[in-house]
Amino acid sequence: MLNINRYRLSNGLRVVHCPDANTKMVALNMLYDVGARDEDPDHTGFAHLFEHLMFSGSVHIPEFDTPLQLAGGENNAWTNSDITNYYLTLPRQNVETGFWLESDRMLGLNFNSKSLDVQRGVVMEEFKQRCLNQPYGDVSHIIRELVYKVHPYRWPTIGKKLEHIARATLEEVEDFFYRFYAPNNAILSVTGNISFKEVVALSEKWFADIPSRDVPKRKLPKEPLQNEERRQEVVRDVPVDALFLVYPMCELNHPDYEVYDLLSDVLANGTSSRLKQHLTQDEKIFSSIDAYISGTRDAGMFQFVGQLSEGVSIEEGEQAIQSELDILKNEPISNEEMEKVKNKYESNQVFRFIDYLNLANDLAWYELNGNAEELEQCVQKYRAVTPEQSKRIAQDLFVDSKKSVLYYRKK
Repeated sequence: MLNINRYRLSNGLRVVHCPDANTKMVALNMLYDVGARDEDPDHTGFAHLFEHLMFSGSVHIPEFDTPLQLAGGENNAWTNSDITNYYLTLPRQNVETGFWLESDRMLGLNFNSKSLDVQRGVVMEEFKQRCLNQPYGDVSHIIRELVYKVHPYRWPTIGKKLEHIARATLEEVEDFFYRFYAPNNAILSVTGNISFKEVVALSEKWFADIPSRDVPKRKLPKEPLQNEERRQEVVRDVPVDALFLVYPMCELNHPDYEVYDLLSDVLANGTSSRLKQHLTQDEKIFSSIDAYISGTRDAGMFQFVGQLSEGVSIEEGEQAIQSELDILKNEPISNEEMEKVKNKYESNQVFRFIDYLNLANDLAWYELNGNAEELEQCVQKYRAVTPEQSKRIAQDLFVDSKKSVLYYRKK
């Protein structure tokens, strides 16, 4: 049973805490409710750009990393379509350094042309390396534009086009910061060897004076239901042919979300899963194959990706996957197979709870999407999934009129 505590500052900052006396460390996780979906379609990549800018110096601190390292700490960050997440770990006796650092960059960044030029260059190089110069690097761009027609999930976190970051001005960057990087748009989760009383005191000391900001109300277009098959084919200089299939699925907080997740585990979680056992080990149609869900706050994607074995056509690969999906649609998953994936899921969750840093991350995420206590209910929800539910979802999901297909052929 997790001992979860919460506190809200007058400026709107939400604080979630869970103690762990088994470590001498403390983790601070700062989640900002802003991601790539909040960007202007003609100015994409800004949320990811800020993942870098937030380490380039704030109002009173020229450099983020140095004081943290001197205090024995480490840090990192990541961005996706829904959120931007920053985290750090410190020895408990130096924990105030973390509150000081996080509060100062929430207060304001040291906006200047030199810093923007440096970080813009870094992000542009990352775009080139990941999307332009890497095999299959443009898949995310192609797939998202194929699946989403109106929702901002139609571009990846790194941005739609390189020019969007290249053209980013200092004024646009400052405007993005003060719209979204606000105490009333953030959740601070704290875990490890620290009391709730100390967390409240340090939060008040370092964050209370930061003013709340006028965060725009999110008004995102809802993606229309897909009712026809979509296909695209590209030819690239890649080692082997690859196949990408996507079916639109529900949002994170939908009652059936765990059913979709379980189906992806049955299909591709581990070497004994159906696709890996049947299509890579037994029939050797694919050299590698995977299935996963996007887990997004708005309607997401149930995705398949497979690299074909030598001498096997993409068409044969698609048919092989379809045959496996037909079995799911027509035959209930056995109790033994369901128990296996449920046990594996529960085991992974237990290990995540043990790690204080993972727990800080999860607490913030669950608090954003409902409340942090739901973190303890996720195993129960997963265990409640029945073979009948899985069959129903498979029959509704895996139909041709909802399918988006990308044939990625080698030259």
